[in-house]
Amino acid sequence: MRRVQVGDEVIVISGNHRNTRGKVVRVLPERESVVIEGVNTVKRHLKATPQRAGGILEVEAPIRWSKVMLVDPESGKRTRVRYEVREGKKVRVAKSGAVLPRRVQT
Repeated sequence: MRRVQVGDEVIVISGNHRNTRGKVVRVLPERESVVIEGVNTVKRHLKATPQRAGGILEVEAPIRWSKVMLVDPESGKRTRVRYEVREGKKVRVAKSGAVLPRRVQT
């Protein structure tokens, strides 16, 4: 299990996008990065091909996952995550004690 999963709401804690909130779209474990909806957008220039028209697209670029923290569902503030075994299952728990819902990985 990872501390940050697809669908989690996170807040950026450092860099140009500090204090920006968004949902995690993708987790890239091999690069230790996450892609957050609406954060760190960059322009990609696409060359025209017979199958598609060219143009300039704005896409989200990955951010290092050490620069984001989960948002506590109870208080709405950023929180650290720990793991506990409750009722025989390993669950993610916020610092306030709230159980963070497990997201379905696709």
